[in-house]
Amino acid sequence: MHAAELSPAVLAELRRPRRYPAVSVLLPTHRSEPENSQDPVRLRNLVAEAKNRLHADEAVSRADRLDVVDQLDRALTEVDLVHAEDGLVIFAAPGEYQVWSLPRPVPARVVVSDTFLTRNLVAAHAGGAPFWVLTVAADRAALFGGSGTTLVEHTGGGFPVDHVRPDWDVERQERIGDVPSTFRDEETRRFLRSADTALAAVLEADNRPLFVLGEAAALSLLDEVGGAAKRAAAQVSRGGLGHASAAAVAEAVRAAVAEQGRRAVTELQERLDQAQGVKGLAAGMDEVWQSVSEGRAAVVAVEEDYWEPVRVTDNHLVPAPAGEPDVREDMVDEIVERALDTGAKVQFVPTGDLASRGRIAAVLRY
Repeated sequence: MHAAELSPAVLAELRRPRRYPAVSVLLPTHRSEPENSQDPVRLRNLVAEAKNRLHADEAVSRADRLDVVDQLDRALTEVDLVHAEDGLVIFAAPGEYQVWSLPRPVPARVVVSDTFLTRNLVAAHAGGAPFWVLTVAADRAALFGGSGTTLVEHTGGGFPVDHVRPDWDVERQERIGDVPSTFRDEETRRFLRSADTALAAVLEADNRPLFVLGEAAALSLLDEVGGAAKRAAAQVSRGGLGHASAAAVAEAVRAAVAEQGRRAVTELQERLDQAQGVKGLAAGMDEVWQSVSEGRAAVVAVEEDYWEPVRVTDNHLVPAPAGEPDVREDMVDEIVERALDTGAKVQFVPTGDLASRGRIAAVLRY
């Protein structure tokens, strides 16, 4: 399965507790040669590690061990490394398995617990949050649905909107050479007003961040005749996209989408600073765990690749070597799951952005 199939309902189902052992195998994969030549070997090694841990775990019954080993083998038959993206996640538990391909890197890990390690899927869902891209030209307005780096043209809700000039207008132009300015004549205004009306209806049904691309004159007139496009996260002055392919539009909007992501991280940092100023901030794994457990976290910020094995001692989290008895290797994942279950928003930031806050922080509700 792919990140595009993720939804809040799917993530909630993946987060639910499983009968022990629930195995998560994560592998960073590669899209091209020569890097991808070693992916099959790395995958076999990680699966072998998972099987060895099951054999060595006295808490796993023979029946469950055989079941989960079989689930891992079945999962391997569905892995398609030829068309790999940037990350592979395999889940296996008694009676079930799932294979997920993600458009973002994951750390190489094997985790055995009573839940699946879902934080990387949560990050992929957040990073691949859907958005709209509207392209505007003198003769056509087209709408594209995007997620991550993928765009697909949207052909519902009245789109694409084509501008067909009346026959009398074309004949007049041919007869006397009277060609009005492309974005000044009344027919073009009506065309763009229709496009804005169609856009408003789409946004009403599925409100996503919006990016609008077109010549400067087209963008200006679109703002003048309607209101939907004014809600755009960004307007990009770029012509020649009226009949462009989805791939060309994706490339044209890529920088704007990336900039929007950077702005979101900046806004998050500002919110963390404000929370700290009014003593409404939890920082570090132990403080965040306490606040999330109490349902007090409104927003949880986590560095992309942060994980740390801990042991619960006197109701506090204490760093501990991985693999020792009672050590929780996936506590960050548990925090993310609990935060989502209590209605908190979870945002992932680049590595190092939360270094001064223990790599994980939370804005508190109270």
